[in-house]
Amino acid sequence: MEDPWRLLGTPRFGGIFVVSDHASNHVPADIALGVDPALLDEHIAVDIGVREVGELMAQRAGIAAFQCTVSRLVCDVNREEHAPGVIPIASDGHAIPGNAIDHAGHLERLERFFHLYHRALGTVLDDCPPGLILSLHSFTPQLSSHPEEARPWQVGVLYNQDDRAARIAIPLLEAEGLMVGDQQPYSGQLLNYTMNRHAEAEGRPYLGVEVRQDQICHPQGQAIWAERLARIANRVAIELGC
Repeated sequence: MEDPWRLLGTPRFGGIFVVSDHASNHVPADIALGVDPALLDEHIAVDIGVREVGELMAQRAGIAAFQCTVSRLVCDVNREEHAPGVIPIASDGHAIPGNAIDHAGHLERLERFFHLYHRALGTVLDDCPPGLILSLHSFTPQLSSHPEEARPWQVGVLYNQDDRAARIAIPLLEAEGLMVGDQQPYSGQLLNYTMNRHAEAEGRPYLGVEVRQDQICHPQGQAIWAERLARIANRVAIELGC
């Protein structure tokens, strides 16, 4: 059985470690979600552009990337274990009929994806503590279920209780000429499970970043953002270490 995660690059003590919970739209062959296959290329299934940005960042010295390798529609590893959305039956107005499974099936899905992912991530972080975890996500410019809500930010910075890295990163991103959302397009106090578990609970500094998907849906944008985030993450790590 395939692992629900992959590690890119070599983790370095005191380096940058990029974590992407929604980097893949892969659905294992033995799971039938019952959705239009075209939906697997949309934001409900994957954080568009994140896989490629993480790959580019992991080619740089001192940076490694850890990515989930199954779609968030199969199992959303950035949700609480007992939250309804961990195996969603609907997303942005689309029903996911294949996720209407019994309790035994639910527990099996969690063990196969959720628990294996988080155990592996915890082991890597324990074995080689980074100077900064970069939690990398992307967000859609417009939700189908709320078309009236504008999302003008090119990037958002999210956090829960620990805002040390956010306070450094926000002005650095703004200096790039970007419209930066502070706890936008949603609050990290609401959706921050992976960082709550592996960063805040352990006292590890982290930076939660959401890039708007139209910024990184093409190779040029992915290259720009990989360079930008590598440079800014290193600046943040250096300042945090002072």
